Parts: sequence; structure tokens; C-alpha cells
Amino acid sequence: MASRRGVGIVTGAGSGIGAAAAVALATDGWLVVIAGRRGGPLDQLASDHPSLELDPIPTDVTDETSVENLFRATVERHGRVDLLFNNAGIGGPNGDVDQISLDAWQATVNVNVTGAFLCTRAAFGQMRRQAPGGGRIINNGSISAHVPRPHSIAYATTKHAITGLTKATALDGRPYDIACGQIDVGNADSAMTGPMAAGVLQADGSVRAEPRMRLDDVAKAVVYMAGLPLDANVATMTVMATKMPYLGRG
Repeated sequence: MASRRGVGIVTGAGSGIGAAAAVALATDGWLVVIAGRRGGPLDQLASDHPSLELDPIPTDVTDETSVENLFRATVERHGRVDLLFNNAGIGGPNGDVDQISLDAWQATVNVNVTGAFLCTRAAFGQMRRQAPGGGRIINNGSISAHVPRPHSIAYATTKHAITGLTKATALDGRPYDIACGQIDVGNADSAMTGPMAAGVLQADGSVRAEPRMRLDDVAKAVVYMAGLPLDANVATMTVMATKMPYLGRG
């Protein structure tokens, strides 16, 4: 394994992109604190990779105290925070705008926006205080941060908000050597995109199956962003299944 690059935190690390990114980062030499709501999948991920430095800390990103405890425990155990991959998120409700309940809307905002903000706030504060100072925050956006799918107003809105969070954090982080960038993923092979293999609603009203890309290839992109020196930054990166119907009309 490579020499240690630093201490990173990955949220939503129990499955999908988060788990793949955590393993890839640890393989690249990071000590990775893996955070998620359920401790079981985190412990399983760590036990599946005994040669890697994966430290499970169950965390609810929508709870301010839980997030503060995550960062406090990370610093107590490992001394600092060099990287945050803000990955935790949910798909949200599906339906026309007038069919979306306030509870479903708020639940999506709580995880996708407020959760990302709480983790960003905690990481930013730690990174500006520690010595040597600085660090990197990578936010998991989505291609929905640019182009929404039908019937996805809550998810699309929250992912547009992540773009604002990313840009504002990048700007405010400049004096403290805190870099912030966003990775927008299209059709990674995760549980969230499972229905796409059978067929998903298109903008023209048709239902068609869509290709997906390997989680490992998304993880490689995260590793690249994380490995840059702090005087270089990927502001935005889009990584997607090559043949998915995203570019062009349809």
C-alpha cells in the first residue's frame, strides 16, 4: 500500500459510490473514516478489507450533534482531517410537482443539502484550525445538477443547491488553503440506478433502458480529485456512462 496521503472522511460509505470511493482512497494510501447511518454495513466494509485503514463511525448527517461527533472523533483518533467526500444522499420522491408532499421534500433537502452543509461546516472549521492548515472537500453532485430527469423536482433542486455549496465553499476556502470541487455522476451501477437497467422514463415520455458505468470507475475519479496538491483543484467533473442519453436531445 502507498504511504499515507492523509486522513479522509467519506459519508454515505455503507454502500454504492461511498463504499467504492472509500476502498479506492484507502488503497491509494488514505486513512479513511467511513460514515453512514447504519453501523453494520460500515463494519462489514472494514472487515472485508482488513489490509486497508478504514475506520467506521456511524453518523446521521442530518443531525448536527452526530456530525460534530464524527469530526471530533476523527480528530481525537487520527489528529486531523485532510479530505471530506460529501457523498451521502437520497433519491427523493418521484412525481409531478403538485404530487410532492412537504414531508418528502423536506426529507430530501435534509439529507442532500443540510447534511452536506453540516459536514462542510465541520470540515471547514477543522481544516482552517489545524496545523498545517488546509484540506479538500469533494461534493457528490449529479448530472441532475445540470439537467433534471422527469418527475424529480426535489432531487434536481437539491443537486443544483450542491453546486452553490461547492462554489461558495471554494471561494471562502481560498484564504485557508481549503479546496472544494464537485463530481457529477451519471448512471453509476448502484442500488439507486438499478431500475434504469429495466427502463426509466425519458424526457420525451418514452421508457427506455439506460447503460450504467462501474462504481470502480467513479471511485478512480474521486481518487484523482483527492490526490491533487491544494494549489490545484477540479472545480467540477462529470463522469458518466458513455452511451447514456444525457448529451443531445431525447
